Parts: sequence; structure tokens; C-alpha cells
Amino acid sequence: MTETRQEIRTHVGSNAGIHFNELVRESDFAPGQVQYHVRRLLENDRLVREEFYGRTHYYPPAYDEWERAALALFRRETAREIVVYLLEHESAAPADIADTLEIARSTLEYHVDRLVDHEIVTKRYDERNRVALALADPTATGRLLTTVTPTVPDRLVDRFTRLVDEVLSGTSDTR
Repeated sequence: MTETRQEIRTHVGSNAGIHFNELVRESDFAPGQVQYHVRRLLENDRLVREEFYGRTHYYPPAYDEWERAALALFRRETAREIVVYLLEHESAAPADIADTLEIARSTLEYHVDRLVDHEIVTKRYDERNRVALALADPTATGRLLTTVTPTVPDRLVDRFTRLVDEVLSGTSDTR
């Protein structure tokens, strides 16, 4: 394996769930070089590629499907904050999470739907048909959560989405 390819593989190993643009930004290689070596790593089963919500993410082969989805979602700041909240509170009503995180309910639902789709969060209904959210596997979730931090571009996208939601819902804070 070439030194360049090994460097890319090591970087993906340290940043499981990294997406292509981030990989290019964090390396000393041109996009074409990264693309070439990533393709070779994929062909030799040294990397795994998954697409989640319009973004292609790369992982070492050791991660299973659930872990890959979780890591991709944790790269989104809002999804990560929801998961952290549920780690701290075990179970919570959506309104409580939205209020604490100061996000619109639509933003919360957007992220919760994806977290539920990938079996990271569960939705339960009580006898009065009220929703409670909880983590499906808090131990595995906590372990994976420590391995990823949202990037600046991911944070900017999430913050822009929050701003648009606030403006559209008329709850923008005019401090």
C-alpha cells in the first residue's frame, strides 16, 4: 500500500464517518488524489462507503451498519445535542428537548425521525398518547458519541437551519 493511501486510510480510521470534502480539507492531497486512493481502498475492502441524507461517508470496515449510521448522524450538531440530552435524561418529551436546546419543533422532528429510522432513538407513547423519546442502546451510543465531533461546516449548516426555522416560526430572538 502506498504511503498516501495508508495516510488516507489512517485518517478515516481516526475519523470514522468522515465525508469526502472533509477528508480533502484535512489532508495535504488534491481532491483527485484523494478520490483515486479512496477508490482503491474501497476496491480492496480497506474502507466502507455509505451515503446518508445526500452525503457520502467513509469508515473502516470494522463498523457495522448501525454504527455507520450513528456516526454519520452524530456529525450533525443538532442530532448530536439531542442524543447528549437523552444520555443525560434517559427519557424525555419532545417539547422538553426542543425548549432546552432552543430549537423549533420541526427541527427536532427532522433529526428525531432520522435517529428513529436508524434505531438510535425510540419513540414510545404513554396511556394518554404522549410521546417520550429515549435512546435504544445508551451504552453503544455513548461509546460512539465520544469518537466524533461535528465539523465547522456541519455546524454552520445546522445553525443556518435553526435560524431559518426561527424566522419561519416567528420565534426569532431579537437580543
